[in-house]
Amino acid sequence: RAAKDGEGPVIEGYFSVFNSDYPLWPGATEQVAPGAFAKSLAGDYGECDVRALANHDTTLVLGRTTAGTLTLREDAHGLYGTIQINEQDTDAMNLYARVQRGDVSQCSFGFDIKSEEFVENPDGSVRWIIKDVVLYEVSVCTFPAYAETSVEARKNDLDTIRRREGELWKTKMKERINKCRS
Repeated sequence: RAAKDGEGPVIEGYFSVFNSDYPLWPGATEQVAPGAFAKSLAGDYGECDVRALANHDTTLVLGRTTAGTLTLREDAHGLYGTIQINEQDTDAMNLYARVQRGDVSQCSFGFDIKSEEFVENPDGSVRWIIKDVVLYEVSVCTFPAYAETSVEARKNDLDTIRRREGELWKTKMKERINKCRS
């Protein structure tokens, strides 16, 4: 949401919501677990220097944690942030007006995964649960989504997991056959 506070215009909201499935492709989802941002925000992976961007565009910086123009916190619902909008920046003020009107109303984030869990459900669907990330940026977005490369990476992950399971099955079968022959 866009609002005015004592310091001027702000854009604030949730950049990530916990335990909410994000569809990657039919039968595959990803979600962020509570606590996934804690180590990054605490500086465990180096100084917490997160940028707020518009549509993941690094040329449209709206705020930055080290400048004090972006504040982030984790709560029970997700990753919440407040961006102090620079009134001298026409791009930022234009985005602020779009958020204020409701034309732009969603958010996203840029990250690297440090820890995750893979779950294969009985119906054959799969889910990745992101447990820990290095957070680089949060974005106010027109169309929030993981980049296509992330989806491709997940498909490659699934192929690798299934290939390993097949190799493990083959190894176990060979062991059984050798045991029977002995």
